[in-house]
Amino acid sequence: MSLKSNFELMAAYNQRINSSIYNAAATLSSDELKRDRGAFFSSIIGTLNHIIVGDTIWLKRFANHPASFPSLDYIRALDTPLSLDAIIYPQFSALTAARNKMDDVIVQLTSELSDDDVACTLEYSNTKGLVFRKNFGALLQHLFNHQTHHRGQVSTLLFQAGIDIGATDLLMNIADVESPSQA
Repeated sequence: MSLKSNFELMAAYNQRINSSIYNAAATLSSDELKRDRGAFFSSIIGTLNHIIVGDTIWLKRFANHPASFPSLDYIRALDTPLSLDAIIYPQFSALTAARNKMDDVIVQLTSELSDDDVACTLEYSNTKGLVFRKNFGALLQHLFNHQTHHRGQVSTLLFQAGIDIGATDLLMNIADVESPSQA
């Protein structure tokens, strides 16, 4: 599997699981979504906002990649969140629309990648202004890993609220391969 194929798989998985999480969360009232559940980002909506904040910050950094990916034009126009716990979408409907758009951007970004793009070194500043130079492919992997980590927290919060989001395994996004004897 090429790195490009891996990132396309991760983008499809990301989009599928986000859809499951948001569909499940949509069954809760606004008060239940905002209820402090003792999680690191307090509530379900707080944690979902953190994920989109993280995505926005990373994708804005990725927008400075030498390839100047057209898929990131939308991201370039967004304001950079001021903190990792910012609630930039207090209303669930607006958060859902933003998540859907963000996932479309991520899927499009992965379709634009080349091996050279993935191998590139990206220079960026963190939220404290420190400058780093790291492999772009590894940073893109971090974007997906960050989402997976916090979606696990949201999945637990939803389960504690009596909602099962269903199967979350990446395996469901991996296509079967025909063996030579089946061809």
